[in-house]
Amino acid sequence: MLLLALISLQLTAKAAPKPNFIFILIDDLGWHDLGCYGSKFYRTPNLDRIATQGMKFTDAYAACPVCSPTRASIMTGKYPARLHLTDWLPGRGDLPAQRLARPVIKQQLALEEITIAERLKAAGYVTAHVGKWHLGGEGFEPEKQGFDINIAGDHTGTPMSYFAPFGGKGKDGQQRFMRGLEQAKDGEYLTDRLTTEAEKIIAANKGKPFFLYFAHYTVHTPLKAKADYIAKYPQVAGKGGQQTNSIYAAMIESMDDSVGRILKQLDDLKLADHTYVFFTSDNGGLATIEGPSTPSTINAPLREGKGYLYEGGIRVPLLVRGPGIAPGSTATNAMSSVDYFPTILELAGLASPRSEENVDGVTLAPLLKGTGAPAARPLFWHYPHYSNQGGKPGGAIREGDFKLIEFYETGRVELFDLKSGENRNLAEDPAHAA
Repeated sequence: MLLLALISLQLTAKAAPKPNFIFILIDDLGWHDLGCYGSKFYRTPNLDRIATQGMKFTDAYAACPVCSPTRASIMTGKYPARLHLTDWLPGRGDLPAQRLARPVIKQQLALEEITIAERLKAAGYVTAHVGKWHLGGEGFEPEKQGFDINIAGDHTGTPMSYFAPFGGKGKDGQQRFMRGLEQAKDGEYLTDRLTTEAEKIIAANKGKPFFLYFAHYTVHTPLKAKADYIAKYPQVAGKGGQQTNSIYAAMIESMDDSVGRILKQLDDLKLADHTYVFFTSDNGGLATIEGPSTPSTINAPLREGKGYLYEGGIRVPLLVRGPGIAPGSTATNAMSSVDYFPTILELAGLASPRSEENVDGVTLAPLLKGTGAPAARPLFWHYPHYSNQGGKPGGAIREGDFKLIEFYETGRVELFDLKSGENRNLAEDPAHAA
């Protein structure tokens, strides 16, 4: 009987498929921009459903208040400072009034860095990239970083167009199209088309373990949405602390539709039970004027937004659904985008990063499965740049409920108890100054 039981266990283990991974990354989505995070204006029923079916994180962070560095941290599990990639690529030029020299940064994610795609590909996964890359151009595309498939990923940080044709003229005057989107029906919406490409990849690989990195260009500027969706949202007179941007709201609804299509396909193909779905943003929402129809959103009760080291610039939504995750669960643990790399490795049953790999993240797999939690640790940010949004060079550290920001220009230090927000600087209180 014991022998039969052991054989049965072995057969069950062999029959269990490797889990699939779909990592959905949104560009410039704010922490408060989903219904499940408190928005009363934006409509996100499909994402709210992920929150009820999986785990919602209240204190998830991007490793940087702008895009490229956070994306590099997701790929490698390393802080942007370790990668020498601390600003969006190629970075902004010098400003007449700036007091500090602009740091030299790498203009691409170095090929010697081991990415999550490379680790999963080596373990037999089909690896696919759909959408925004923004980690290097020719010679540093997703195909050079472990991805078997690349749709629409290159060096650019904004889409050539949100409506087909998905192309435009380069600096040399030559017409170019987003990779894999050369053929498109006029007027097709980019968010919808990228979702179609993602669906094709899932369907083609339903019998194999796959990792789909689905990095939408939405909701990055320029704000463009389908007219019938915009019409759903009232043009509300702007009031302090309220979300009122109808174009941005329409972009979010299309984003949510995209997620709904992916979830439905997983159900239809009977893949949902062994597929982990991650949903997050690369930085906080754009809360400053940066082109037509901006600011995009309001991050209140968080302070500021994209380009700032305050909470509105770095705290992001994070939803995770998958096998072993308790429905409707909430995690209040502070985590960073450096944690995805070791987390996905453990969920895939692969070896943890070796110490010599210098991975900064920690696995959240036990937290997701309810079997443990990572030890308390500080989180770090190093952003020595002047952002397009008005942010100044600085660094930050969060430990427990306390957060310290140092501004490099002046040496000014601000200390906050995040339970009370970022309105009272405790560094000016003698009881906390030390």
